[in-house]
Amino acid sequence: MSDLIPPWLPMFSALLGVLAVVHGYLWARLVRATGLGRVWRWVASLMLLALAISIPLMFVYGRDQPFPGWQALIWIAYVWMGLLGLLFAFQLGADGLRWLAGLAARLGRAGAGAGAHDPERRAFVSRLVAGATVFATVGVAAFSARAAAMPPQLRKVRVALPRLPESLGGTTIAQISDLHVGVNIGRDYVEDVVRRINALKPDIIAITGDLVDGEASHLAGPIAPIADLKARLGVFFVTGNHEYYSGVEPWLKQIEAMGVRVLRNEHVTIGTGKAGFCLAGVDDSSRQAFANGHGADVGRALLGVDPNQEIVLLAHQPREIFAAARHRVGLQLSGHTHGGQMWPFTWIVPLIQPYVAGLARHGKTQIYVSSGTGHWGPPMRLGTQSEITLIELLRDKERLV
Repeated sequence: MSDLIPPWLPMFSALLGVLAVVHGYLWARLVRATGLGRVWRWVASLMLLALAISIPLMFVYGRDQPFPGWQALIWIAYVWMGLLGLLFAFQLGADGLRWLAGLAARLGRAGAGAGAHDPERRAFVSRLVAGATVFATVGVAAFSARAAAMPPQLRKVRVALPRLPESLGGTTIAQISDLHVGVNIGRDYVEDVVRRINALKPDIIAITGDLVDGEASHLAGPIAPIADLKARLGVFFVTGNHEYYSGVEPWLKQIEAMGVRVLRNEHVTIGTGKAGFCLAGVDDSSRQAFANGHGADVGRALLGVDPNQEIVLLAHQPREIFAAARHRVGLQLSGHTHGGQMWPFTWIVPLIQPYVAGLARHGKTQIYVSSGTGHWGPPMRLGTQSEITLIELLRDKERLV
């Protein structure tokens, strides 16, 4: 029976449930409780309903182009996603403070008899809180949008590996991840990223998935500058979950045609023989990937690798670290999390992925998780920054400064 259920249906159903609860709560606090007049109440209710519907429509039809102007509607849904998270968090916080204040007042009046219920006062306070919540949301959203529009920062990381050949000490890897070329990220941004990476003159360029967010036939122009990436030892790519949402096979052909080596559960040797290290890559591990006959397989990617050889693994999702550690990988490079991208989602991502951003150690295996070179969904970043990462590989005994 489970074979008849599409792999996306449980998650989509959960999304609908969450959206219904959140929008219902906001309607109750921002519309009903504020005592709006009949006309304004209907206008606000219909607007909130339309915005609520826009989000599941975006997930279902977001990568299609059914008519001109469709991308503008998708952009509205993306912006509302960001506003929704902020609005819900601020309103929930305000209601919590309001409840505590009411509790303190009731305790202070204990034994003096209950005060009279004043509907007009309650409506006035609700309007005041709602106005403050909306004002705070718009202000923070504007700040977050500006942060997302900024060019990616350069983050330099030095990683010591015990089995790295001495001759390859100092090898540099420029990592980009989660560029999400599509509605929010266009050709100008891609050209700027390519220019910044080439200026670093890295030995290797690693693209750790979610390069695109749309079909190959629609994004051939915006993605074209990727063909200009230059690295002495090669440019490599592994799939992310959004490649599978966007039609993976056409994209793999397009990416390879741009001179980028796609690593699909396989490896290449950087250097020669014992004077080299293994650079491996795995497919994304999402259910959608397996439905397409793909899927992560670290064991398969490392078949035939010399046990004494150092291993650098490209894997879109940080949760591949468990398989990587079992297969003695020295360093895993991942993305997927966007570092949480924006609060309050930064509190949720750690519940899903074992590592969210930056360099960490998992047993004897190290992992670096990029916060993403672009962004997905809401064109906003709050508490995170987009990045291009330059990783320098060192011999283990070299002292980091």
